[in-house]
Amino acid sequence: MTEYVVRFLVGGVVVSAFAMLGDVLRPKSFAGLFAAAPSVALATLGIAVYRHGADYAALQSQAMVAGAVALAVYSVVVCHLLVRAQLRATPATLLSLFVWLIVAFGLLALVGGQI
Repeated sequence: MTEYVVRFLVGGVVVSAFAMLGDVLRPKSFAGLFAAAPSVALATLGIAVYRHGADYAALQSQAMVAGAVALAVYSVVVCHLLVRAQLRATPATLLSLFVWLIVAFGLLALVGGQI
């Protein structure tokens, strides 16, 4: 039960700090960016270091980076399929999901992460 309370508090503090940072920056569209993924990732890594040690957190951070790169590739592919190939949203996202999986697992295999 204590772990959940710590996760809640650490996550809340980190999310709030990033939300305030995003609120200060211009344009305001950055607020959502700073309130979401970076804050949750930092809170998760902090808990991982505390519970499992730095080596485990390093593996988790490699997986996060691979997922972020794969998400960027996914986003570009979706945009190209929607704009250039004139596909509808559902087929474009489903096709791009396979691209995301290939890139994410390929990067993890490349850096020696656990699959």
